[in-house]
Amino acid sequence: RSPLPDLHMMVARPEQWVKPMAVAGANQYTFHLEATDNPGALIKDIRENGMKVGLAIKPGTTVEHLAPWANQIDMALVMTVEPGFGGQKFMEDMMPKVQWLRTQFPSLDIEVDGGVGPDTIHKCAEAGANMIVSGSAIMKSADPRSVINLLRNVCSEAAQKRCLDR
Repeated sequence: RSPLPDLHMMVARPEQWVKPMAVAGANQYTFHLEATDNPGALIKDIRENGMKVGLAIKPGTTVEHLAPWANQIDMALVMTVEPGFGGQKFMEDMMPKVQWLRTQFPSLDIEVDGGVGPDTIHKCAEAGANMIVSGSAIMKSADPRSVINLLRNVCSEAAQKRCLDR
């Protein structure tokens, strides 16, 4: 079974897709907290199907709604745009959510998704994000490789600094 990247399931009723994605070979299944009535059961089902668990929150959802599940997941995803389509403007006011998660759960993988590129990556990394989703900034660049390297390097440097600061 070769690993696939994290599957970010922006779907209603994410429960129905766990088994098909596991069969397809996914190694991590990320669902939106807002899309389910029973996150605990869904987390358990994802684990029982051999995948890691990612839990996403939309901009309008407080980070405190994610907190009860943080010790049961592998990755928290803070959306920095409203889910739905690429090319939206980065919502810097989501960074306190990232900072709070990093402070409360220092070993948790924290991902940001939406409007992340060379102009916004420093804010994300400094807030504590160690996983980045970047679409438009890479795909619309004349030199995608250099954008990817910049994003990777900024995140790595921020993570190293956090380790030294502890």
